[in-house]
Amino acid sequence: MTLQMDMVVTAGDFRLRVVESVPLAGCTAVFGPSGAGKSTLLRSLAGFQSATGRIQFEETVWLDSSRGVDMPAHTRRLGYVFQQGQLFPHLDVAGNLHFAQRRSKSTNPMQWDRVVAALELGPMLFRTVQSLSGGERQRVALARALLSSPRLLLLDEPLSALDNQRKVEILPFLERVKSEFKLPMLYVSHSLDEVTRLADRVLVLAAGEVKAFGETVSVLERLDVQSVTGRFEAGAIVTATVVGHDDARMLTSLRFGDALITMPLLPHLSSGQVVRLRIRSRDVAIALQRPEGISIRNMVAARILDVVADPTSPFAEVLLETGSEHLRARITRAAAEDLALTPGLGVHALIKSVAFDHRVL
Repeated sequence: MTLQMDMVVTAGDFRLRVVESVPLAGCTAVFGPSGAGKSTLLRSLAGFQSATGRIQFEETVWLDSSRGVDMPAHTRRLGYVFQQGQLFPHLDVAGNLHFAQRRSKSTNPMQWDRVVAALELGPMLFRTVQSLSGGERQRVALARALLSSPRLLLLDEPLSALDNQRKVEILPFLERVKSEFKLPMLYVSHSLDEVTRLADRVLVLAAGEVKAFGETVSVLERLDVQSVTGRFEAGAIVTATVVGHDDARMLTSLRFGDALITMPLLPHLSSGQVVRLRIRSRDVAIALQRPEGISIRNMVAARILDVVADPTSPFAEVLLETGSEHLRARITRAAAEDLALTPGLGVHALIKSVAFDHRVL
């Protein structure tokens, strides 16, 4: 089952062109800088903004300009979560949720108790919208979207208006919705942290064009999308298994490939649990021999796959392979030349333990 898009959206001088077939399973992140066309894409899919071309969801054609087909927004059965939640201020929490449930056209409506429990809304059902924090508002907005019994969830930067603490609090709820309700999600974001934790695949947009599309791990390690992800945040994603905890030193040990690494203690993870880690290229150094007497504790034997020098800067990107996993390192071009780094060379990747972002699989 797929969402097939062959569409153009024009707004003033801006033009968005998307031709992709997106699997309707898990979470697909729509990633890119401000002005890339991310929200425009979601609004057009929802029927809120005019587009030309063709959009087909499973067997249903939502848009076909050549045949004059353009299904109204309310018939597409989508759950939409906006940046600000957009709750009805004259209704309490329960009223907002009941409204969505009454509007549902599904013959198999989402269960009220299941949604309220998953998003832990029981204690706030009779609170006013004005009394809710930003994170609570987004949980209610997410519940309202679920209770409309959608076939697809569209989330338009739902965390962008929240501070870092509120983002940390709500991300586990988004992960829970994804795993428990099994609804396909299109998640707009310009945050690689959110993409790493939630997305199974990534559609990268820039200036109204698709720059890359594929599985999250493969897309984010590509050197050619660095202009979109940014040098500061560029890196790679690895899958690791929790080995155990050192409570005295407050460290957690993990294994990926043949390497054993440590990171600051994550007591909520149990031994044997699989996590996904994002390791930034700026936090990886390279040594030809295993060094001694340094503070960096994570040293991983690796083989160089590619070295790409940036002629517009002092830096080079090095793609590394360790077992079945990949890493990236950003070093100076001078260092790459002095070390004579070439594809196939065996090296040691030095990783700072504080460099990890994690997501439980």
